[in-house]
Amino acid sequence: MLQNIVNSTTIPVLEQVVNFSQARHTVLAANVANMDTPGYQVRDLSVDDFHERLAKAIDARRKPPATRSPGEPDYEPPESLAEVSENAGSILHHDESNVGIEHQVTEMVKNQMQHNMALSLMVHQFQLLKAAISEQA
Repeated sequence: MLQNIVNSTTIPVLEQVVNFSQARHTVLAANVANMDTPGYQVRDLSVDDFHERLAKAIDARRKPPATRSPGEPDYEPPESLAEVSENAGSILHHDESNVGIEHQVTEMVKNQMQHNMALSLMVHQFQLLKAAISEQA
């Protein structure tokens, strides 16, 4: 029951955003650390591909189930949200351009802002759930 309550919020989506941000931050930090390494190719995770996959997963969540048996929970976690993080390795690409450290640091800052925003929203969702459970809303 508690799992159904949590899964009916935006927490699973926010979890995917946090996981992606953490993985991307690791890749961007490696770019900065290896900037002076001869022959090192700058890498990144495709934000556009992640957003596209996440949007498809969210759309799949919104579709009502075709048939539901009596007593079956109102919400079933979609497999597509799990696929977003599982397929993160497939959206890794190598950038053939020579990007400067300023660009890498800018991308790290943008990524950190996305990560912090997702965590703030997640904390707010948990506070709402706590208030609802304790009937303090």
